[in-house]
Amino acid sequence: MREGALVKNRAAGDTSAGPGHVPVLLDEAISALNVEPGGVYLDGTFGGGGHSRRILEASAPDGRLIAVDADLAAIERARQLRESLERPARLTVIHANLRALDAVLREAGVERLDGGLLDLGLSSYQLDTAERGFSFRHDAPLDMRFDQSTGPSAAELLDTLPEAEIADILYRYGEEKRSRRIASAIVAARSSGEPWTTGRLAVLVERVVGRRPGGAIHPATRTFQALRIAVNGELDAIEPALNAITDRLRPGGRLVVIAFHSLEDRIVKRFIADASRTCVCPPEQPVCTCDASPRLRRVGKPVRPSDAELEANVRSRSSIMRVAERL
Repeated sequence: MREGALVKNRAAGDTSAGPGHVPVLLDEAISALNVEPGGVYLDGTFGGGGHSRRILEASAPDGRLIAVDADLAAIERARQLRESLERPARLTVIHANLRALDAVLREAGVERLDGGLLDLGLSSYQLDTAERGFSFRHDAPLDMRFDQSTGPSAAELLDTLPEAEIADILYRYGEEKRSRRIASAIVAARSSGEPWTTGRLAVLVERVVGRRPGGAIHPATRTFQALRIAVNGELDAIEPALNAITDRLRPGGRLVVIAFHSLEDRIVKRFIADASRTCVCPPEQPVCTCDASPRLRRVGKPVRPSDAELEANVRSRSSIMRVAERL
């Protein structure tokens, strides 16, 4: 590793991979990206910066990284990382939602990529910062926005959406079987005028769903996941981001995506499969006339964390990584 070339002073303000942040499938992701010196790479979900740091190390001395995140706290960490670099111009930091990835890359003049990484879901920083409202381990305002400068919070959604729409969110994004009962209880609880907090919602859901003795998973987990996805439009942003990266990959460039639940992974799996197809004619058509050209080829099998990583980082347990290469 090119530690000397990477940073001017690691101790001076570098919080990109601080305590509590453990990047998932780090070695596997960097290996899959085939990072080389002088390459141009994208980290579309900077988060805690662990993957970005390794990309910068592997692409030194003159590789370039574009780091994107919707979270202003993550953007500040990325800026601190940039200032710690021997050559700060190697790191471009962009505050944007993945839905806008194509537009922001165009505005930044990024026409070619040697590799693009998406590490979907939450970062440890978001989960461990109580006031962000992502976790019910601490009672805090129910916010859940990645970008707190825009859009309604989770509390605002619960106070304004119709009961049927709340139930639909819980079922669609959380696969919560008791979505209707939970939605009914939420709407009934509005009349108190009490502000929504993480603790209040968790208690309400537990009261509705019940809790098995000794159960390892809190009954509100699915509800919190569903609200977070809805607040941030996470699933709707994945395919546009995948297209934006794929369109810019050079032949042989790699797309690497780490997902954390089946809804995310399903979108990624389908995208790679569709982009790898050599024919898009209807199945009943006897002869191919579409002349379709595949854009990607799947690389290897889906990668999951090793036993050693699972033991060291319990939050990696649901992660799965898929890799594709531009044709």
